Amino acid sequence: MDRHARLSALLDLLGERGKVTVEEISTALGASAATVRRDLDHLAEQQLLTRTRGGAVAQNIAYDLPLRYKAARNAREKSRIARAAAAMVAQGSVVGVNGGTTTTEIARALVARADLADAGERTSLTIVTNALNIANELVVRPQVKIVVTGGVARPQSFELTGPLGTHLLEEITLDVVFLGVDAVDPARGAFAHNEGEASINRLMTERAERVVVVADGSKLGRTAFAHICPAERIDMLLTDSAAPAELLERFETAGVPVKAV
Repeated sequence: MDRHARLSALLDLLGERGKVTVEEISTALGASAATVRRDLDHLAEQQLLTRTRGGAVAQNIAYDLPLRYKAARNAREKSRIARAAAAMVAQGSVVGVNGGTTTTEIARALVARADLADAGERTSLTIVTNALNIANELVVRPQVKIVVTGGVARPQSFELTGPLGTHLLEEITLDVVFLGVDAVDPARGAFAHNEGEASINRLMTERAERVVVVADGSKLGRTAFAHICPAERIDMLLTDSAAPAELLERFETAGVPVKAV
């Protein structure tokens, strides 16, 4: 396990248990005690946990992991979801993409499509996003028109949130929005950990002709702090083939079409 993945796993473990010892982490992750101590000190410096004698206790932020620590989680599933999402988009479309690791992969898959890459200087796609990392990565692509919402940046997710972002979204229409979520439930709909992100994401769904929730199986059948939209507003759930069949059936029964890849 590389350091990036180990730090993510450590934070997950801490989020589940609330407090952990160096010995517990070492056993769970197969790392030496010295390595674990260095990891804990590193995460404590970033205020992601509080060090204790012989271990650490969780801070609230540990439940909303920064994007850089989420990237290694379920990477294969997210890559398959991204390719399937990119294949749904027609040339000339206006596509909304919020922040997150899965939506970042979708943005990359879109610009990698041969038919869009061959457009030369002609704009073949418009992407509207509130994610600074996505905008930064795609702005050099001449075939893609990038529209960035306003707002205040959250360092955990690189997303712009707040009332400054609502003015632009109220003036435009999206053909489709690919909505990354922290949780999605067949009865209650889509959720985010942060209320500011949820508010911007909700407005994206209201401005879109089609709403596609993209989420790997670990996020299904769960809820989080802030509600984004009800299940009936979701036009498709795009997830991975490892998601439990019984859970996918519950989404279908609730009227949410499912595509598992």
